[in-house]
Amino acid sequence: MSVNSLSKETELRLNEFFNQETDPKSFAKTIRKVNYLLALSLMRECETMQIDPKSVEEGYFWLNELAEILNPYMEIE
Repeated sequence: MSVNSLSKETELRLNEFFNQETDPKSFAKTIRKVNYLLALSLMRECETMQIDPKSVEEGYFWLNELAEILNPYMEIE
């Protein structure tokens, strides 16, 4: 596992972004909705898409990871 260090400005901006008056549960729900719409649009128009499927797959993965950090939905038993 590699560790990337963030600049101080990036850390400040991320802290400011996540410390807004946003409910983590609703933010995670929104991320999951966006991922659903992204996947659905790719499935419906896969012949005409002019984007790199690998980058979409990685974006989909990382958005899901962020949603899980904000609201661990998959860990519920």
